[in-house]
Amino acid sequence: MQRVTITLDLELTAELDAFMAARNYENRSEVIRDLVRAGLREAHLAEDGEHPCVAALVYVFDHEKRDLAARLTHAHHDHHDLSLATTHVHLDDAHCLEVALLRGKVGEVRHFADHVMAERGVQHGRLVLVPTEEAADRPPTPHRHL
Repeated sequence: MQRVTITLDLELTAELDAFMAARNYENRSEVIRDLVRAGLREAHLAEDGEHPCVAALVYVFDHEKRDLAARLTHAHHDHHDLSLATTHVHLDDAHCLEVALLRGKVGEVRHFADHVMAERGVQHGRLVLVPTEEAADRPPTPHRHL
């Protein structure tokens, strides 16, 4: 291993130490290595729009916004080739949470997610990408849990 020296301000050091303690890391080097690996994986994935992935698109929206639910449904139908499943939950009288599980190429999945999150009335959104080595166009394998 190679030794690398970094300088962090006190606030960031305190945040790092709290993160480390909450996850039972034994030292700062271990936590920094894991965070760097995760950051590099995400950066590489973001750069390679052709890489196959699975993803979770999570968003909260106001279903009382004019035609929003219909626009979201049309967006999902227009990208049915990416969609594995969607869960819809009513949070209160006006707000819903949806989680869309997707599979495809990173660029296509990100484009769809950006489109959904940009809709007027979608208040919060987050895309979690997970790289896969599988062919992006292979249909999902059904699983049965007993």
